[in-house]
Amino acid sequence: MTSTELSSILSGPRQSSAPDWFRDLQAKAWEEFEAEPLPTRGNELWRFSSVKNLVLDGYVAPPIYSGDPSALTRPRGFPNPAGRIIFANEALVTAELLNPALEPSGVIFTTLSDALEKHSDLLREHFMTQPARLGSAKFAALHKSVVQAGTFLWIPRGVEIHEPFEVFHLVQGDWTAVFPHTLIIAEDNSRVTLLEHFVSANPEDRGLACGVNDLVLKPGAKLNYVSIQEWSRNFVSVQVNSTVASKDSAALNLALNFGGKYSRLESISRMIDSGARSDMLAISVARGEQEFDQRTLQDHQKPDTTSDLLYKNALHDRSRTIFSGLIKVEPGAHRTDAYQKVRNLLLSDDAEANSMPGLEILADDVRCTHGATSGQVEPEELFYLKSRGIDDLAAKRLIARGFLNEVVDRLPDEQVSGYLHEQIEAGL
Repeated sequence: MTSTELSSILSGPRQSSAPDWFRDLQAKAWEEFEAEPLPTRGNELWRFSSVKNLVLDGYVAPPIYSGDPSALTRPRGFPNPAGRIIFANEALVTAELLNPALEPSGVIFTTLSDALEKHSDLLREHFMTQPARLGSAKFAALHKSVVQAGTFLWIPRGVEIHEPFEVFHLVQGDWTAVFPHTLIIAEDNSRVTLLEHFVSANPEDRGLACGVNDLVLKPGAKLNYVSIQEWSRNFVSVQVNSTVASKDSAALNLALNFGGKYSRLESISRMIDSGARSDMLAISVARGEQEFDQRTLQDHQKPDTTSDLLYKNALHDRSRTIFSGLIKVEPGAHRTDAYQKVRNLLLSDDAEANSMPGLEILADDVRCTHGATSGQVEPEELFYLKSRGIDDLAAKRLIARGFLNEVVDRLPDEQVSGYLHEQIEAGL
């Protein structure tokens, strides 16, 4: 299918009932998308990437979802979420608050379409206001121009919610293109966790996911965002995460990556006032010829801010990972405390890990460290397990699980971390 046919199927705006400002935004974004060239490997922001996967020909709008969505959501669902939204091929299945005590608190947990109608001013202030700086400007513009299925979560000042909210994006059909969006606004001194699942119904379907997250933390807020990516083995995914952390706020962003043929995750954390903290975490389990392409920016804009990045990748077969991350300390951002660590466990002689950590320090009195390691399973560890009757595959699985556990254990909520350990076990 040609790019002209793609235009006729996906051209925006798709939110026909949206306010004028949003339809104008989508129309302008479509022009930006058409003007931006597709990435080339010669571009430093796409170094080592298999950009051949990013050709947009052939993708179509989602068909009507057939079958029972609960067959996919039930085994993956959190036991007692505060609320749940389910999209199946971008059509809303359900959106509900499951904790009745939240209704009088003023919490808003709804779809993007509903929020555009009822909370337009909040969306206009925060919807995709931060630029995509790590290479995916074309895909961010495409997303903005056609986005339809999205989640809006607003937590009022001082409200603390201990159970996580949960969102599912289910996709079915060959060559289906979807554009999931999440906007979370945590007001002053609030606390919230959201789990977001991306799941293909059929393991062989080809498809495209072009998603964006906007995470906005007001002073003193605490926000945990966890994504669990289980696209089919023939899926192409481009996900752009944007976190803006205000004074004394704390953001934790954890990405679990299991599926996809090619999956690119761009994540930017901006610490815009003193006392802000951002924890950027990721786990990727790669098999076959999967490629996980990870690009990050820890942007310290004010003094006395903290960021801590820990990415771990377990690579089987002929899989590949790419990590390119930058800690940037802006002028005047004194007493920045920033860490960046990437570790790759090579479970095959044919696996490949490329790591490019970096620092750009434009202030004084800072503490910034970065590093990347790649290594294979220690023969002694493997021998120890196999000598006790554990076969080679199971032994490597046990070693990989122990290697990955450190990331999930960083979560402050034991119930959520326990749940994620089960998801990793299933992924392994």
